[in-house]
Amino acid sequence: MTTLKFPRQIGPPHEAPFYIVAKGSPTRPRYRLKHNDTFAVVDNHGDIGASSGDPDGVFNNDTRFLSRLELRLNGHETLLLGAGVRDDNLTMTAHLTNPDIFSGQTLMLAKDSIHIARTCFVWNEAFHSRIAIRNFGCRAVDLEIDILFANDFADIFEVRGMQRQQRGRSVVPESDGSRVILSYVGLDEVLYRSILNFMPQPTEFRPGYATYRVRLEPGERTSIFISTVVGEESRVGQPTFFQGFKAALRRNRQDRRGGIGIGTSSDIFNQIVARSISDLRSLMTETPEGEYPYAGIPWYSTTFGRDGLITALQLLWCMPSVARGTLRRLAALQATEYDPTNDAEPGKIIHEMRGGEMARLREVPFARYYGSVDATPLFVLLAGDYLARTSDISLLKELWPNIKAALGWIDEHSRDDPHGLLRHSRNNEGGLANQGWKDSYDSVFHADGRLAEGSIALIEVQAYVVAAKRSIAEAASRLDGEAAGQRLRNEAEQLISKIDQLYWSDRIGNYGIALDGAEELCEVQTSNVGHLLFAGAIPDEKARQVASTLMSSKFLSGWGVRTVADGEVRYNPMSYHNGSIWPHDNALFGMGLDRYGLKLSAATLFEAMVGAASRMDLQRLPELFCGFPRSRGQAPTLYPVACSPQAWASAAPLGLLQACLGIRFKPEQNRIIFEKPILPPSLNMIVLQNLELNDRTVDVGLFRDGETVSAKVLRNDGGIEVEVQKTS
Repeated sequence: MTTLKFPRQIGPPHEAPFYIVAKGSPTRPRYRLKHNDTFAVVDNHGDIGASSGDPDGVFNNDTRFLSRLELRLNGHETLLLGAGVRDDNLTMTAHLTNPDIFSGQTLMLAKDSIHIARTCFVWNEAFHSRIAIRNFGCRAVDLEIDILFANDFADIFEVRGMQRQQRGRSVVPESDGSRVILSYVGLDEVLYRSILNFMPQPTEFRPGYATYRVRLEPGERTSIFISTVVGEESRVGQPTFFQGFKAALRRNRQDRRGGIGIGTSSDIFNQIVARSISDLRSLMTETPEGEYPYAGIPWYSTTFGRDGLITALQLLWCMPSVARGTLRRLAALQATEYDPTNDAEPGKIIHEMRGGEMARLREVPFARYYGSVDATPLFVLLAGDYLARTSDISLLKELWPNIKAALGWIDEHSRDDPHGLLRHSRNNEGGLANQGWKDSYDSVFHADGRLAEGSIALIEVQAYVVAAKRSIAEAASRLDGEAAGQRLRNEAEQLISKIDQLYWSDRIGNYGIALDGAEELCEVQTSNVGHLLFAGAIPDEKARQVASTLMSSKFLSGWGVRTVADGEVRYNPMSYHNGSIWPHDNALFGMGLDRYGLKLSAATLFEAMVGAASRMDLQRLPELFCGFPRSRGQAPTLYPVACSPQAWASAAPLGLLQACLGIRFKPEQNRIIFEKPILPPSLNMIVLQNLELNDRTVDVGLFRDGETVSAKVLRNDGGIEVEVQKTS
């Protein structure tokens, strides 16, 4: 077997491999824009590369195609007036003005004379930018406008902090007066090109500069347009700024038309859920198999199996189409052969897919990487839950060979364990040691702080297997006969007993996180146990005990449930997985609280997460944030290198809303049930528009009615029956 050698890693060696280096706090806030496989990170001036601390640039398929795009006015940086993104995430606009500009002791241009509006967006593998300039002064001014540009063609893993022993070769830039071509030939012999188109033609080109010299009379305006076309063998013929903007606007309107609408009595929650839906639409990416929710920006703007599956599970009640694209995409990428270099095994669902130079060259193992133990049972679970939600047996028939292959992989690897547990260990030493959702090196440990070693059986993975087999049993009965379905149901029930027997710890009064390779239980209090409720994998009395523990102050910070309880030896509220707060983790726990009828706790969790989002920029929940206790008058503490937006975090408010409302679907009866719904304290009314069932939609209003909730059908285009089961 060939041994792969990986680039030297910056940062603490114990954090390797693939540690994301924190280089310092951004000196300017950043905004992220995306369309399909291209995204941009720009600062609040509209600049790229002007300040430190964040991965600025325009990226496509894990390669940076623009690392610098800065504006200078008469040799000076501009002053910020304000900046922001549209509610639909389509554009970012920065409003700027000039500082006082002197020549010696003479004031040549008084501050606030010139207004500059920089608007940018991403569309079809191009980054479009407009610089609109207006003279608000009382006299004519001569302006020299410099656009500074450059690119390093860095791989996303280089941007994350990895150093390479060797890189490809840069090509001398080309220019024809209105266009500059920056090129790089990778070690993979692929030609990468960035084409910068300037309109109108600059007055002068110098290396790394495009200069405009203009004279503006009082009140006069002018505009400069720059489009950066990115990709391998970048093409010409891109639309103009306004053509691209109109196309993007049409697409956004089409996406919104007929989709779920959520309005409530809370303006704050309305803003949060609107941002979540906009972020999810931004992250949805066209693939050959349909739309797929890319995981997050900037680090994970690609296909991730686990992230896509958990996102789709949270959205199944309100956006079932996300599940269709997710299932088809992952079925197409399912492993069909053994390859220890990327942990591939027949039937296994992909963890991560990368398209950059380093992945192509196998400097990192992630071109198609299968190093996750939970994506495969989650794939089966989503397929079964999708059938229950939609009755779309045709998709299950289409995917049935893939589902059976996934079940086969689960069973084959469970047979290797004396207890029938699903374990993980890596075949490639350069891959991930921990292959559950908490995949950092130190996330699975014992009470004394020792890291778990050997083949690890995570508790939530066993719960996913329970849920997967129970959920897919109906499809198995219909497609392979009743005996096949009953076998899966029996196996799920048997595994429930084993979980309770093997993972319960009287010492901590809770389930441990994992069994290590020596069969020693990791008796540590973690949020992983909340996923047992989501999966319905433990008895009712234990579920209530687990819920009570997770809702206690050692877990619940006031902003959400921490990943590790305060007091555990490795607890650190600033860590990635050992004390931080992950919105999707909270949402799955909340959905589990609903399953066990613990609605008051679900509402408490909803209020905590909504409170956190309301105090964050753009009312957007990031991938994670720090687990410090909530303090009056203060916002949550951010995690420095978290992705934002992140798909499964954006879906979390919707998952928690479902948990509070107890929404169930009975497609065979054309019925939607609200099972003992509760309105969180901050909401007195909720209106759900275009709630879909059997290709028909209904609008439903839910209203606080004393201690209960009443519902009213506001529109019904398909005879859908709506039922509210109130608390007895």
